[in-house]
Amino acid sequence: MLVLFETSVGYAIFKVLNEKKLQEVDSLWKEFETPEKANKIVKLKHFEKFQDTAEALAAFTALMEGKINKQLKKVLKKIVKEAHEPLAVADAKLGGVIKEKLNLSCIHSPVVNELMRGIRSQMDGLIPGVEPREMSAMCLGLAHSLSRYRLKFSADKVDTMIVQAISLLDDLDKELNNYIMRCREWYGWHFPELGKIISDNLTYCKCLQKVGDRRNYASATLSEFLPEEVEAEVKAAAEISMGTEVSEEDICNILHLCTQVIEISEYRTQLYEYLQNRMMAIAPNVTVMVGELVGARLIAHAGSLLNLAKHAASTVQILGAEKALFRALKSRRDTPKYGLIYHASLVGQSSPKHKGKISRMLAAKTVLAIRYDAFGEDSSSAMGVENRAKLEARLRTLEDRGIRKISGTGKALAKTEKYEHKSEVKTYDPSGDSTLPTCSKKRKIEQVDKEGEVTEKKAKKAKIKVKVYLPNSVEEEEEEEVVLVEEETSTKKKKKKDKKKHIKEEPVSEEEPCTSTAIPSLEKKKKKKKKKDIED
Repeated sequence: MLVLFETSVGYAIFKVLNEKKLQEVDSLWKEFETPEKANKIVKLKHFEKFQDTAEALAAFTALMEGKINKQLKKVLKKIVKEAHEPLAVADAKLGGVIKEKLNLSCIHSPVVNELMRGIRSQMDGLIPGVEPREMSAMCLGLAHSLSRYRLKFSADKVDTMIVQAISLLDDLDKELNNYIMRCREWYGWHFPELGKIISDNLTYCKCLQKVGDRRNYASATLSEFLPEEVEAEVKAAAEISMGTEVSEEDICNILHLCTQVIEISEYRTQLYEYLQNRMMAIAPNVTVMVGELVGARLIAHAGSLLNLAKHAASTVQILGAEKALFRALKSRRDTPKYGLIYHASLVGQSSPKHKGKISRMLAAKTVLAIRYDAFGEDSSSAMGVENRAKLEARLRTLEDRGIRKISGTGKALAKTEKYEHKSEVKTYDPSGDSTLPTCSKKRKIEQVDKEGEVTEKKAKKAKIKVKVYLPNSVEEEEEEEVVLVEEETSTKKKKKKDKKKHIKEEPVSEEEPCTSTAIPSLEKKKKKKKKKDIED
């Protein structure tokens, strides 16, 4: 019986010398305790060595997929067919392929597995001509190559570079802001007006580096940095500047700082271009969906593209807002709707009331793009472009919600109010012709029931109403006193006046019944005044 044994160095075919020992499976390991004992059980018949690691990788990938390599096919045709003996293989699937294509009888059983384990333990003694150092080096190289193949590894798709690049970009932005602020404050003592005229930081530093002292602005030409109007304004401001005089050493140090700002700005531009290229190579769909900077920050926050692909859409949506999330959970308030994804262009385009909805939809589509970039074999950005177009259409629909009404998945026009024709013909209302006061329903009923009682109530109400208006003015009080004196002398006139007062004050008394408690006290005072006047 022959044994096919695969190594990282090449194919080995052994001849089994004593097949009786193979029947004792449990004690077979004792026969491979030393190289001498192993040589009594099996003997090397043929060894086919690999030329390099690439050939070894091709052979092992074919074996893993259950296929026969060309090199193995030649060896089996040359050695096994001539021997006319059964072949023991470690993989049953491989044995089936060999039997089908080469018409060779193959054996796979627990005995064969124990035999393979014994040969592997004494491989250095059974395969002459191969040094242990060479064997270990080939084994390590093949393991690395096989791992790269299984994981679809590519040197261009290293997301570590993105993590480092975006971190460095953020650090450069902070340092640039500090340097520029220091430069403006420092040079502002000498020429404070320049900071208000030139708002761009890089242009400010370039002008400062070229001119230096403000007295040189009159003869300097700044047309390469500034337009003509701004240049003329700078020169005019330099002549009447309120800044203090500084020494040449101070100007020299300020110019060194300007040089650093310009160099860092140029390096930042170069780093941003590098980051764009890396993002398009590693995660093209994510770049299309959320942009280079937001995509790179998401990858850096998660640690790698594979870790980010394991997150759910709800996690990606609030990634970067962990503090706000846990604070909201602790205080039982509303959780945040977005994190780093807030800086994406699609979320920025939407109105404030739609930002939460758009960020949720964008997170869902971004997770699909991340997983496609992480695990997919295709490196095109077609999927990202298609999903972005869908999101933009959805955003337009939400913005036009006043015109279109969304219900579920269907779209229907907004419902309009039913038209009702209203006639403009006006009819004449005769109720305004009468100038007589109208009586209430309650009064009509009382008149029908008890006419005598109603007349008494009218008199009381009239008197009460007159007394309410007594304290309003002094003149009214005097007039009423005269009326009361006349009442004592002539009772006939009093009755006529009472009738007139009843007619005039009926509607007022009915509408506003008096509930004043100060009426009895006023009556007493009036009686006292009357007595005094009569005595006098």
